[in-house]
Amino acid sequence: MKIKHRLKSIAISALLTSSLLLSPLQSEAQWFKKKRPSRESMEQEIETLRFRVDSLKREIEQNSIPFSDTLSENDTINPGGLSFFETEDLLDPSANTDSLLNLWYVQRSLTLDEGISVNLETENLTSDTPDSILIKRLKAINSFIPLPYNNIIKNHIIYYTQRIPNKIDLILGLSSYYLPIFEEIFDQYDMPKELKAMAIIESALNPVATSRVNARGIWQFMYRTARQYNLEINTYVDERLDPVASSHAAAKYLKDAYTIFGDWSLAIASYNCGAGNVNKAIRRAGGSRDFWTIYPYLPRETRGYVPSFVAALYTLAYYKDHGITPRAIAMPAHVDTFEIRRPLHFGQISELIGITKEEIADLNPQYVKEIIPGTENKTYLLKLPFNYTAQFVDHEKEIYSFKDSVFFNPIVLNDAKSVQTQSTTYHTVRRGETLGRIAQRYGVRLSDLQRWNGVKSNIRVGQRLTIHKNGTPASTSKVSSAASTEKSTSKAGEYLMYTVKKGDTLWEISRKFEGVSLNDIMKLNGFTKKSKIMPGKKIKIKPL
Repeated sequence: MKIKHRLKSIAISALLTSSLLLSPLQSEAQWFKKKRPSRESMEQEIETLRFRVDSLKREIEQNSIPFSDTLSENDTINPGGLSFFETEDLLDPSANTDSLLNLWYVQRSLTLDEGISVNLETENLTSDTPDSILIKRLKAINSFIPLPYNNIIKNHIIYYTQRIPNKIDLILGLSSYYLPIFEEIFDQYDMPKELKAMAIIESALNPVATSRVNARGIWQFMYRTARQYNLEINTYVDERLDPVASSHAAAKYLKDAYTIFGDWSLAIASYNCGAGNVNKAIRRAGGSRDFWTIYPYLPRETRGYVPSFVAALYTLAYYKDHGITPRAIAMPAHVDTFEIRRPLHFGQISELIGITKEEIADLNPQYVKEIIPGTENKTYLLKLPFNYTAQFVDHEKEIYSFKDSVFFNPIVLNDAKSVQTQSTTYHTVRRGETLGRIAQRYGVRLSDLQRWNGVKSNIRVGQRLTIHKNGTPASTSKVSSAASTEKSTSKAGEYLMYTVKKGDTLWEISRKFEGVSLNDIMKLNGFTKKSKIMPGKKIKIKPL
């Protein structure tokens, strides 16, 4: 009954919103009949009504009422962005609850009930902790990234520490395992270690998280971005699910974003909504590069992303002061890593040394088919708990042939070989083309083409599509114009060169070449943030 009443209440609000937003002339006649309200009050009322409509959508989804789940062309917010209020979609009720991570992922009971009734942007949450104490604590955090304090950040801190303690304690439990890994990687790139908190916002530290639009992993990479940052994705391996490999990719992305914006808050925001949306907000704010100045012009979800980041850092530092105790998570204290150069099945390891396949998968989530496709030319890593190290070393020679006729067959092996020769090419959409026609041209399935690029049906002229094929790449170049690239020889060696075209930026050029980042191009050519590139200029892309 409560749900019905709530749905009715929100539905009424939705109707009011539709009359206000969809019929402006009629609404204006009614709204301004007596006295015209101020612009500020109008904007606040519209935002409140929009929030209620969003609440209605979530209520419908939660109660299994069919609802559209499509993204518009302008919906450029990081499609993989998952708040830990939404991670119930990631639960698999059939999963084995005895595995290390599934003890948390399956047994936790995350619901949307607590998240739908609070607008952290407009409401004023109350806390027993005075503002002066919260400000003092934020200042005491040794952070290279500025941690400001205002009402929005205060709301997020209160929400994290007081409204959802049953979720935070579980995330804190996983933090002790994952955050040291992230800190070490960010340190390698000479970046602020505080960036580790972004993974909490992205996936609630779930390495196998998958969003509705197929962004995957602890850092929620979409397919195209993952390939741009050199993560391997094929039939057997998805490095988006590898906490270490994906963290390196996240670090490279954020480093590129910082090179563009020169501000960590803007770099963090761009991770959520893309550099294009941040640049658009900067232009609308008159060129300011201050996050709180461009705040009103950012997508709604992104406006809450940086405050969530600050609140997550605060919670990591002061959870004890709020009476929160991290949940004990059964993760191995010590892990050993082995190099695998032959195909190996989780089942072979499990049956021979006694570890469960679920335990192997917990530490090696990137192997999506329980097969490590090692070859003489391609080495893959296997992580095992320290207490299984001796057994694996003792049986390593025989483990590859153990029941190989059961776990492998010619079809599987041929598939594994074809994965190793898979090539990637890119196609720039022309006027009149459709996804179906493009898929037919390259001899790939339409569903694969959609999955690789995170699209459903709508494509636009000039859009660049990623295409994966076995064998020799198609004639289409990895950049939009084959004539734009050439080989150059110098005393330092051979380089792939690119001729700058009108409208090019270094960021856009880097995205045309797999495994090449903005920083790579800048270092190779001696560019700085103030460097300008002119059409016709030839720049180095990478050594050959």
